[in-house]
Amino acid sequence: MEGETVSGIMQTITSPRDLSDLSLTEMKQLAREVRREIIYTVSKNGGHLAPNLGIVELTLALHRVFASPRDKLIWDVGHQSYAHKLLTKRWDKFHTLRQFEGLSGFPRPQESEHDTFGTGHASTSISAGLGMVLARDLEGEDYRVIPIIGDGAMTGGMAFEALNHAGHLKKNLIVVLNDNEMSICPNVGGLASYFTRLRTDPMYYRSKDEIEHLLRKIPNIGHAVLRIMERIKDSLKYLVVPGMFFEELGFLYFGPVDGHDLKCLVDILKQAGSAKGPVLVHVITRKGKGYRPAEENADKFHSTGPFNILDGKSAITKDVPTYTEVFGKTVTEEAAKNKKIVAITAAMGRGTGLTEFSTRYPHRFFDVGIAEQHAVTMAAGMARSGYKPVVAIYSTFLQRAYDQVLHDVCLQNLPVVFAIDRAGLVGDDGPTHHGLFDFAYLRTVPNMTLMAPKDEDELRGMLITALRHQGPCAVRYPRGAGRGVPLDREPPVIPVGRAEVLSEGRDITFIAAGNCVSLAERAAQTLASAAIGASVINARFIKPLDAECILHYGRLTGKVITVEEHVLPGGFGSAIFELFNEHNAGSIELARLGVPDCFVEHGSREQLRAKYGLTVEHLVNRALKMLGAPAD
Repeated sequence: MEGETVSGIMQTITSPRDLSDLSLTEMKQLAREVRREIIYTVSKNGGHLAPNLGIVELTLALHRVFASPRDKLIWDVGHQSYAHKLLTKRWDKFHTLRQFEGLSGFPRPQESEHDTFGTGHASTSISAGLGMVLARDLEGEDYRVIPIIGDGAMTGGMAFEALNHAGHLKKNLIVVLNDNEMSICPNVGGLASYFTRLRTDPMYYRSKDEIEHLLRKIPNIGHAVLRIMERIKDSLKYLVVPGMFFEELGFLYFGPVDGHDLKCLVDILKQAGSAKGPVLVHVITRKGKGYRPAEENADKFHSTGPFNILDGKSAITKDVPTYTEVFGKTVTEEAAKNKKIVAITAAMGRGTGLTEFSTRYPHRFFDVGIAEQHAVTMAAGMARSGYKPVVAIYSTFLQRAYDQVLHDVCLQNLPVVFAIDRAGLVGDDGPTHHGLFDFAYLRTVPNMTLMAPKDEDELRGMLITALRHQGPCAVRYPRGAGRGVPLDREPPVIPVGRAEVLSEGRDITFIAAGNCVSLAERAAQTLASAAIGASVINARFIKPLDAECILHYGRLTGKVITVEEHVLPGGFGSAIFELFNEHNAGSIELARLGVPDCFVEHGSREQLRAKYGLTVEHLVNRALKMLGAPAD
């Protein structure tokens, strides 16, 4: 049904400029069409549903008031940009959303001139926007810059650093805060609306200036009266205006504004666009707006796989638990045995499998918001005080806390456990979310122990090992379902730095890391049918390597292929190369299979593995080539 659900007014939108010709009634109709298309497409392809449904009217209003791409809209995180894509001449391709070689689920400058800045991680928009403002002013231009940031992303320290700097510089910048979590108390809402009307009325500024000018002319008492009035005014504002924090930072605050009232949004944004200096527009929206299952369960529909539109139930059936579920179950079981175990996450409690832990041990569960740096250093503080923190975090997001891992945890050799979810190729979310760099950025840090399980049962054993280890330890595991292996009731502690030999052969050696072990095992079975013997080693530890085992089998066969779902520069294969070099084993022929030095686009894991040669067929052919045998 490619594009079949796109109809009505949306088909007439050839650029955002067309919105200025629509009546309010037509704008409301267009909002319904946009929602319908988002719901339909995400039900087929999966994606971020609730955040996108909540921002439809705000997106329409932004594109009506501001002239994209001349005016710069910057979507923080970017997982709420679906309506933006539909309004910027991409509705005819929208059915390809998150599909291989189709539209990205995030803003992508290569995709459209309307995607001003590439995003995928939170809390970056105000910094990027301020950078564009400074460049604009240096060039003597006058376009508007509008970062759109959610209340979740505002928990990231980087956002406040940018707000502080923007308020200091007093440059023309319009920050839109999309608040879909906070409630507004009745005694605040009415007064806040009144103050907003005052602030957005040009007569307010003119009258204020005129009164101050007159008072200053009154001999002796004029300045005193003015100071008293200022104190009274400020006291009242602190009591009734919810934006005083932003005003103290130097921003003119508008809001709160109903984020689903198109007329109000357009009026406020016009006023914000004509104001001088930094402005913050506070918009209240509802996640999942217009689709009842998403409104009632916004957390579940924040990011979802394909689902049935009628009832919102998942279209995917699964019998095998995910690595995330196995991690969550195991850490909860261990917490029952050890009261010093605490769990820390950065706004991803459900995503990292910690829901049960948070329910059973609420006083030992800490969600710090989108603040990965804080999460890691807080864990270091708890470890220094005798606790065993488990920091559950996605591989791509741990990148944001690299210095804290190095300086605050590893330098002090503190027993913090990093449970690194979504490692390797994560699929449809694309380059901002693939976890393809963690081997490289962790294995170089002294004191770090780094593991990767071949299956979900080994994940349990590695987590137990990490919890017993007296130093920094990271367990890196992929997104999605495990292999369906039985789970040991009492997982064994794995000797640190000990690899596992899965099969022995004298012709070639496969050394695999993590979820690539099964690929090596299947390739060895294929070669066995051609009377070629392959040794298969499950490395288990990326650091420290089992040097004795790896060197023995490398010298035995003389030919080694490493396999990893990670970039090749600095990765597992590089570690094996370094090991051979260190032990003067240069005579061993080494080939490395993994992801090349590039940012990997979005697509299913199967499609991406096929593209980059992480398949049984490719591994077999590479082995045959090394052995001088004809490849298929």
